[in-house]
Amino acid sequence: MRALWRRIKRDIEVVFERDPAARSVLEVILCYPGFHALILHRLAHACYRRGLVLLARLISQFNRFLTGIEIHPGAKLGEGIFIDHGMGVVIGETAEVGNNVTLYQGVTLGGTGKEKGKRHPTIGNNVVISAGAKVLGNITIGDNVKIGAGSVVLRDVPANCTVVGVPGKVVVRNGRKIADAEVSEVDLRHEELPDPMAEMLLCLQRQIQRLEQRVEELEAEKDGHVSLQYADGTQGRVHPS
Repeated sequence: MRALWRRIKRDIEVVFERDPAARSVLEVILCYPGFHALILHRLAHACYRRGLVLLARLISQFNRFLTGIEIHPGAKLGEGIFIDHGMGVVIGETAEVGNNVTLYQGVTLGGTGKEKGKRHPTIGNNVVISAGAKVLGNITIGDNVKIGAGSVVLRDVPANCTVVGVPGKVVVRNGRKIADAEVSEVDLRHEELPDPMAEMLLCLQRQIQRLEQRVEELEAEKDGHVSLQYADGTQGRVHPS
């Protein structure tokens, strides 16, 4: 019981450490859904460990209804967890989350199949998982890892790395950017992480341009014209005499 109260106290402290909008303990207790979700989960998890599975599931269901955050009572959460905003966060039954972890809205710690046993990720200490990121399967995320918004992580990530994209790629390791032509040269702070959807749309746009160019070439060949590419990048068609 003492351990439970210690964790609850720590849950309150981390809100003030990571959210500049927090003004008072009473405000945190009454108005922070992430804090509510953690308190109810710790109660549900205590019941789950004692074999009171149905009661644990009922508490979890009430938690989901109240906060919009779904945490299976079997999930193991460490101390100093901060769920910011929280709506849409899902944490599966066999997930394990270390200490001082920050989760933003829409994060999923889920499985990839219907197999039993350990099927959800293990998250290390001091990890930040940004909005909408999905960490799926029985994989391990090392300590001090940052996962960018909207990323989909399907493989183990070593400690002290930053991961972005779909599928997730390590772009920073031990404070140094990884030399990769496909990695954008951007500042990888949380608010400036690459947008994977924008990168995907840009790739699609380039592909469409290549297809349009090929269609024009085929049409030119069909009507007997020859397609020319000029030095200034413009194109033209001539009919051979």
